[in-house]
Amino acid sequence: MKIKDLSGQIFKKQSYLCIGLDTDLKKIPNHLLKDEDPIFSFNKSIIDSTNSLCIAYKLNTAFYESNGTKGWHSMEKTINYINQNFPEIFTIADAKRGDIGNTSRMYATTFLENLNFDSITVNPYMGSDSVKPFLQTKNKYCILLGLTSNEGAEDIQLKNTMSNSVYIEMIKSSLNWGDKTNMMYVVGATKANHIEKIRSLIPNHFILVPGVGAQGGDLNLISKLAMNKNVGIIVNSSRSIIYASNDKDFAQSAFNEAQKLQNQMSKILDSKF
Repeated sequence: MKIKDLSGQIFKKQSYLCIGLDTDLKKIPNHLLKDEDPIFSFNKSIIDSTNSLCIAYKLNTAFYESNGTKGWHSMEKTINYINQNFPEIFTIADAKRGDIGNTSRMYATTFLENLNFDSITVNPYMGSDSVKPFLQTKNKYCILLGLTSNEGAEDIQLKNTMSNSVYIEMIKSSLNWGDKTNMMYVVGATKANHIEKIRSLIPNHFILVPGVGAQGGDLNLISKLAMNKNVGIIVNSSRSIIYASNDKDFAQSAFNEAQKLQNQMSKILDSKF
């Protein structure tokens, strides 16, 4: 299996949108709760409605793991449905794993091989031996947490060493672990003032940018600062799309919200390429 052609899909769909399937049983429409698998029913409807507008889906695994074996089964059904019906779409296991080497190897086997996600988010702050096992699976991506959107990023990531912020030292170190063909980086949309510096360190890697939509990130600003010659960014939006409505029109409402972002992205791409 070859690495999926992200840039090709971006230009074909005129979109660099990733939709986060952070599916919460407490937030999905009530009429779905009577289904055998409400989470999968919800996800399937969202996917069927929005697949023409996005180039990736991101499943935050906590929303599935919190429901025990049923939730894990829902996640497995969801990733299988995407892979079987929309094989061109890039899939992200937003699991934020990272542990000692042999444990990371098991996580890599779980998400990249058994569940067959295209990528997994990884916390790199334990160092290279916690990350390298994820890089050993061919034609898959490890997406390192570079600089996150949460307030707590100030506690460690933005702390200064004698020469740089901790997150900059991490990115510099990680460049020796993999390359643009197997590593990406997460940079929160609310950290726009750091993106130019990050892009200068990783000019050819893809950057996954969460935080556009409900978290208030500025799509135009992020695109201006983060794009490279191959576009090089995937912008994630979750709640503002999948929970646009909690009624029977939820899938159409999700389509409408996704289309708004796709239209903005199309205009940005037209102006830059």
